[in-house]
Amino acid sequence: MAPAGPDTEQLLEQARQGDGGARQQLLARHRERLRRMVRVHLDRRLAARVDPSDVVQEALAEAAGKLSDYLRDRPLPFYPWLRRLAWERLVKLHRRHIRAGMRSVTREEPGAAAWPDESALELAQRLIAPGPSPSHQLIREELRGRVQAALARLGAGDREVLVMRYLEQLTNADIAAALDNSEGAVKMRHLRALERLRGLLTDEGEEAP
Repeated sequence: MAPAGPDTEQLLEQARQGDGGARQQLLARHRERLRRMVRVHLDRRLAARVDPSDVVQEALAEAAGKLSDYLRDRPLPFYPWLRRLAWERLVKLHRRHIRAGMRSVTREEPGAAAWPDESALELAQRLIAPGPSPSHQLIREELRGRVQAALARLGAGDREVLVMRYLEQLTNADIAAALDNSEGAVKMRHLRALERLRGLLTDEGEEAP
């Protein structure tokens, strides 16, 4: 969800007019959202060596240096622009430390085979409705494991949309900006990803003894 406080558009206009305080607020108000994004996507093989807060700090420092150009051109909505800077740093870290081949940094496939176990677990939990009784809890525990297994089998393109929607909690507009796509296409991708996930869960249920 968007941070509380002055409207981003108001801050952008104030910053464009030279308000230094507004520039600082623009960068600071999205720090936690960026840290969450990095934490969600950080390859577990890097967790012992890379602090998400450091990645975010470097991205915000880069953003501060580029903010005047951004305010002049506005190529993306503000948060997707910040997110892309943090994303590029995350991809560079993966390339440097893991030397894994990756696609363009505008895509959402960093460390897809080794994304954090906590992210898979959290996504599984968000996709499962809570149940109040102990029996429902047992069912949820079993289903959560099945969802995690299905997510591991899901294509990277489908998984990226679910991660951005349910873990990063981005709006369709922000996802569209991050993926250089339309909101309509993002909605369709989201629905198709859920359908494919349900299909995988059905397959697993049929295979279960």
